[in-house]
Amino acid sequence: MNQAVLQHLSPEHVEVEIWRADALEAHHGLSSELDEMWSYVRSKANPRWLWHAIDHHTGKVLAYVFGRRQDMVFLELKALLEPFGITRYFTDGWGAYERHVEAEQHTIGKAHTQKIESKHINLRTRIKRLVRRTICFSKTERMHDLVIGLFTNRYEFGVSG
Repeated sequence: MNQAVLQHLSPEHVEVEIWRADALEAHHGLSSELDEMWSYVRSKANPRWLWHAIDHHTGKVLAYVFGRRQDMVFLELKALLEPFGITRYFTDGWGAYERHVEAEQHTIGKAHTQKIESKHINLRTRIKRLVRRTICFSKTERMHDLVIGLFTNRYEFGVSG
């Protein structure tokens, strides 16, 4: 709180709202960062994308899917997000987001996707098959999805094995 500013304000010009954290989230609605991350299976000619969404405030993963960089895969992710009642989406502006997220709920730009970009760096550091220049890669889509899915379930949701 800025004490210097408060000293110069008269009480009738100050409005204070006190909310519990869970009630504030319900009042303002949940906001989410969405992004997709490239990797490949067997060869770079066979790209595999991890699409995921995180809570904008906490950075916790809400949902993720694997597939191509196509609208139908994004729609799978969006369907998984429906129960959260998200009211604001922050993205990098990829076309699928613009086509399938209402403009009044959508904010485009890197300024609001810092947490999810940081998550990409962490994933690429911890899972070598996500590094762009590596000799470690998945030979099947199933193994690729399992390795990344198990890692995510363990470190994001606290679920092992």
